[in-house]
Amino acid sequence: MGGGKETPRQKMIGMMYLVLTALLALNISKSVLKGYIRVNESMERSRDNLSENNKRISEAFKLSLEGNNGARPYYEKSLEAQKMFDGMIKYIEDVKKKVLIATEKPENPASADTMQLKYTGNYDNYDDPGYALLGSEPTTPISGPLTATELKANLEKLSNDLLAMIEKMQKTDGQRLFPADYENLKRKLNDLKPHSSGEVEDGIKMTWEIENIYHLPMAAVIANLSKMQVEVKNAEAEILQVFSAASGKLSIKPDRLIAGIIAPSSYIQSGQAYEADIFLSAAFSKLGEGDMEVMMGIDSLQARNGAKGTPLPIVEGRGKYKVNTGGVGDQTYKGVIKFKKPDGTYEYFPFSQEYKVAPPAGVVSADFMNVFYAGVPNPVSASAAGIAPADVSISPTGSGVRSVQKGPGKYELSFSGTGECLITVLAKTKEGVRPQGAPFKFKVKPLPKPELKIAGKFAPSEMKKGELSTAGSVGAGASGFDFQANYVVLEYEVIGKVKGKVMVAGGKGSNLDAAAKSLFSNADVGSKIYIDAKVKGPDGKLHNSTVGIKVIR
Repeated sequence: MGGGKETPRQKMIGMMYLVLTALLALNISKSVLKGYIRVNESMERSRDNLSENNKRISEAFKLSLEGNNGARPYYEKSLEAQKMFDGMIKYIEDVKKKVLIATEKPENPASADTMQLKYTGNYDNYDDPGYALLGSEPTTPISGPLTATELKANLEKLSNDLLAMIEKMQKTDGQRLFPADYENLKRKLNDLKPHSSGEVEDGIKMTWEIENIYHLPMAAVIANLSKMQVEVKNAEAEILQVFSAASGKLSIKPDRLIAGIIAPSSYIQSGQAYEADIFLSAAFSKLGEGDMEVMMGIDSLQARNGAKGTPLPIVEGRGKYKVNTGGVGDQTYKGVIKFKKPDGTYEYFPFSQEYKVAPPAGVVSADFMNVFYAGVPNPVSASAAGIAPADVSISPTGSGVRSVQKGPGKYELSFSGTGECLITVLAKTKEGVRPQGAPFKFKVKPLPKPELKIAGKFAPSEMKKGELSTAGSVGAGASGFDFQANYVVLEYEVIGKVKGKVMVAGGKGSNLDAAAKSLFSNADVGSKIYIDAKVKGPDGKLHNSTVGIKVIR
């Protein structure tokens, strides 16, 4: 409106224009703010998914203590860290409740315990959240319980306490972490500390408190607090994974079970008793040079004093011993296995074995799998000593098994359930079809839960921005799983920051839509992209998979 004296009619028209403009702005604000509600719901789902995953890792970590005394110090430190994380999650939840009470002003403050953001009436309130956490002057925020000042201090304390813990562990025998894991964990824990952009707007330097709370609607403040909880849970997951790896249980995983037999003699005359120890052994196929050495011809004392003996090649975690035989008779060999422990020290395991060399004779061996998986084909080989492969068959039972023969002695088993499967080897003889010994018992396990793939590889904790910009789809699979298993992404949701603003995109299927691709291409360096996907496994089961990826240059 221009200057000069206005008539009552002009004043009335001007006032109506201002009211209409305010109403239009309010409608736009309401529409935009609903996006914060969706972001907050996604953050809370991610937080809860991470909580469940961390709980499973911690339970598995506890089970690994049996027979592994070296893991206990790491487990106890993980419990100490989890107590800190749980306290921080509860504290942030209390800050949320304070914001809800200050904004909604319920008659009964206890109702904030069950209040959901999408059902509140004042999620567009710009004033009360900031006043409750910062006071009337954001550049000099108030202090005290459940304020932004205390929240910032608690986050810094959590980071510093955890950094001090791992620093002390690195100087303590039996508690050290792998150097690369230690450095990476330090970076992750430093990321927990509140950081501000340092930008200046309208002459005011933007602090962490101002950027996260001041003059933001209640929906945005709650979403920011939920984001902090997700970051805390991500740090907890990193602690659990690094500590359990350092304990020697998850860094080099036993990835297969094999049947082992130790017999005093492998040559028995008729009428003598045959004795043997038969056991199930865990095999480490990923053990390689530097992790384990098998040295022939020396004992433990010689190995500790630096003797090398004759080293054997390591194939799939096992030393391969091969020697030509000449004359017949008793033969003996011995040696030492040198095993590298997680703290970098070595343990020595002596061994010795005898065998007899006899004139040439036929040898028949049986080759069985030790674990089956429901929902995918499981290849099986069967044989019997002295029986032609074409005359050998199997009779499997249990866990809804179905068997299809693929060739002489070759079968493919599929399962509709889990539990146990008994397989009896049958042979066609002159006396008819006869079982060849007692049934073999196998475990039938469910398929592993899927992990998300970005740009064709399992999503790492960090990805370069240029690499993210080439991603065209979200995939899923099972890392380290040897079977062919087809996991299908049904839908996805992507959350990230672009130019400091939280953006949300999602769609059906695995292909990224234009909005998701734009988010990946333009995500702020140093921020995190969170991906939440619904995945269908080859057995028809549905899974929710979540991953957070830090964007780096």
